[in-house]
Amino acid sequence: MTHDSRAGFAYSREQFQQIVDDVLAMARDLGTSDAGVEVSEGSGMSVSVRMGEVEHVERNRDKSVGVTVYLGQRRGNASTSDFSATALSQTVRAAYDIARFTAEDPAAGLPDAEDLATADEVTRDLDLFHPWALDAETAADLAKRAEEAALAVDARITNSEGGSVSAQQSHFWAGNSRGFRGGYASSRHSLSVSPIAGKGSDMQRDYWYTSMRDALEMASPEAVGRYAAERALSRLKSRKVKTCEVPVLFESTVAAGLLGAFVQATSGGSLYRKASFLQDSLGQTIWPEHIDVSEDPHLRRGKGSAPFDDEGVRTQARQVVAGGVVQGYFLSSYSARKLGMKTTGHAGGSQNLRLTSRLTQPGDHLEQMLRKLHRGLFVTELMGQGVNYVTGDYSRGAAGFWVEKGRIAYPVHEITIASNLRDMFKGIVAVGADTYNMGSKTIGSVLVDRMKLAGS
Repeated sequence: MTHDSRAGFAYSREQFQQIVDDVLAMARDLGTSDAGVEVSEGSGMSVSVRMGEVEHVERNRDKSVGVTVYLGQRRGNASTSDFSATALSQTVRAAYDIARFTAEDPAAGLPDAEDLATADEVTRDLDLFHPWALDAETAADLAKRAEEAALAVDARITNSEGGSVSAQQSHFWAGNSRGFRGGYASSRHSLSVSPIAGKGSDMQRDYWYTSMRDALEMASPEAVGRYAAERALSRLKSRKVKTCEVPVLFESTVAAGLLGAFVQATSGGSLYRKASFLQDSLGQTIWPEHIDVSEDPHLRRGKGSAPFDDEGVRTQARQVVAGGVVQGYFLSSYSARKLGMKTTGHAGGSQNLRLTSRLTQPGDHLEQMLRKLHRGLFVTELMGQGVNYVTGDYSRGAAGFWVEKGRIAYPVHEITIASNLRDMFKGIVAVGADTYNMGSKTIGSVLVDRMKLAGS
């Protein structure tokens, strides 16, 4: 993929390649045993409006060179945003000085050569770069259209926390002393709006957004505005409910958090620090038999797609969970060595995860999932950070709807739902066909057989 000034970048791929080669040469001249470097540049714009008036126009442009050097098993790291030869030389020297005074770490080091992505793998085009030639006026107009559409839905939409539009793009080039070279450009654009419904003591807000690598694939501002308004209206006249123990249905947008919790608990850092409730879970049945989790880092335009990870290790499609059994962790080279295992190519996190159930039928959309819930809580928003990854204990503030006989009865708020993630994973009885993509995770609504609900 070629870059030029029309893509909004100040530097070309060739200039980045030159910096990487120069920095690696400087590190070699200082007598380092190994070195890695990454050069990156990003630019973008975000515009926010509120009640039809422009509030913020923000442009961002940043660049950086990060250098890691090794003296045997001692590691040093430094970075700079100055690309001059003098600054690069000083940065390499700073990383070298840090390494000299750092304790030896047997797990430190670049990835093994056989794990690094090959030239063919590095150049795999995943179609991640779709620059959006957007000026502030057009961006403000899109945000206003979303807000106007929300306000037009119903007279009870009385106010707005605003609408915003963001267009971001970046590119990088990385290399190391073991021959790895690679980099690519990517983009991410979004539009969101937060309308407020009701007045006085009964005011409720909600929001909706659309986010894609290609702006042409985003939902229209009008569709986003209307849906955000409907979500806010549905929350009016919220009540509290009595403390009880009931089944809970997580809307697909919040269900992604369950998958995120699993990734966190099976990531190398948590595992080697013994800070995970899923310690030694490889080969163990953690989910019900009908649950599978797959990962595909090579999805075209995927939000979690990458031909190689942050260390240059090749990425590959795999089954993370098959029939409820954990098949793999999320490891970088460092955490893999700490655990006496092999890297899985996850320096930088998971890549396009999809959780599915073998029981899901094509017609299992939200209405059908509410019927399966029958009587209990349908959660549409979670608050707070109440997850303890060491024990798996889970307690979050929640808002949503009380469901009776498979139908929404009334909105509820100011409640807390609590359980243990181990029990929640095991207690998944159904996954909806209403799949939603939250960043690098795709999942439908998730029905958990029982949770404690603390209300009034």
